[in-house]
This record gives sequence, structure tokens and C-alpha cells, in this order.
Amino acid sequence: MKIKEDGIIAGISLSKEIFYHIEPNAVFTPRKNDGDKVINGEIAFEVAATVHTILKAERLVLNCMQRMSGIATLTRQYVNAIKEYPAKILDTRKTTPLFRAYEKEAVRTGGGMNLRMGLYDMVMLKDNHIDFCGGIVKAIEQTNSYLRTNRLDLKIEVETRNIEDVKKVLATGNIHRIMLDNYTPAQIEEAVALIGGRYETEASGGITLDNIVSYARTGVDYISVGAITNRAVSMDLSLKANIL
Repeated sequence: MKIKEDGIIAGISLSKEIFYHIEPNAVFTPRKNDGDKVINGEIAFEVAATVHTILKAERLVLNCMQRMSGIATLTRQYVNAIKEYPAKILDTRKTTPLFRAYEKEAVRTGGGMNLRMGLYDMVMLKDNHIDFCGGIVKAIEQTNSYLRTNRLDLKIEVETRNIEDVKKVLATGNIHRIMLDNYTPAQIEEAVALIGGRYETEASGGITLDNIVSYARTGVDYISVGAITNRAVSMDLSLKANIL
């Protein structure tokens, strides 16, 4: 597997699984590890297998590794941009259907963190939920009631759209994290000061490499970036065969 551009490699472990699934007796030799910084011209791995195994696996392995490496590379850029600050980079559920687990693995490979895998491992009360429920207070109260009734131990995150929303969440309580959605850095700084460490905080919406440092400076705990999965460009890789 030839690397044709600089970046962060990901998907090598998955490629090994794919080859062994098709041919258990294949010999897979990694030359790089997931998360390694790589440059054009290096070798990611070598595999010795039958011709049909290599031809069957080639496109699937390339598609997976190119996609995952692109995500890991972009994630690392965001992580490095704010390495001087305590804020952590989070992904979102803006992922490819049926490939979410591997895209989120690529985020971790790049140094980011996973927010949640689906609707089952954390409750997130977003704007539509809040509006349909009749407001933030009702949404929080009904969610806690539902969790108690069904004996579910899940954390609750609430999306807020302005400082008044933050004040309502603080007055209601019984949540774990407050999302500050589409706030300016100055507004986030104000919100973080108001929250005063009582709950985790997360900045979200409109955050790019150009402005992420200004958000990290606010003291927010987490910064979620949908772009690391839905705007990542695949890394250029190629699988070349030698007949022995």
C-alpha cells in the first residue's frame, strides 16, 4: 500500500481484518501504525495473499483507508491548532451511513474524541426537541422523568441558543453538559463564566480551522466540529501488486 500524500494514516488495522476475513492464511505486514504521521512515498503495509484475495480486497481496503486517513488528517489539524488550550475536539453524528464506527475510529486516531455513537448512549436535547416539547424547562423535566421511569443511566446535554437559554438550564438543573450553539467567542466566554464550572460546556456551530483558536481561548471544555467527518478529503493511496 503506497502513500501518495502527507498526512495521518488510519485504517491499517481494518485492512488487516479485511484481508484475513477473505483469506485467513494471508500474511499482513504493517509498515506503519494507525495514527502515524506519513509522507508521500512511504509504505503503509505489505500483504502476501492469493491473486483473487488481493483483487477482492483492493477497492474496499482503499476506500476505507483513504476515507479514514482523510478524517484522521483533518482531525489532527484541528487538534494541533488548539494544543495550547485545554479544550478537546469532538466529532458529531454527521457521518456516512453504515460507516460511522470507522469514521469515529478515525477521529480518535487523529487525536479527537467521540461525542456519542447514536441516540442510545447519551440524551441530547436539541432545538427541535425543545421547541416541540414547549421549552427548555419542560424538555429537561420530561427527559429526567423518562429516564427515571425506564431506569436508564444516561447523561443529558442541552442545546442553548442564547444566554437566556443558559440561565433557564442553570435554574432547572439535572443535566450534565450545556451546548452553546452558534455563539460568538465573546458570547461563549460570557456563558462559560455564567456556568462557572457547574456543568460541562461545548461550543458548536460554524467552527473552522480559521476561527477555532478564538473559541478555544474562551475556556469552553469541548468544541464539536462536524467538518472533521463531513468535509474531510480522502488521502491519496494506491495498492500495487508484485507477482511472486
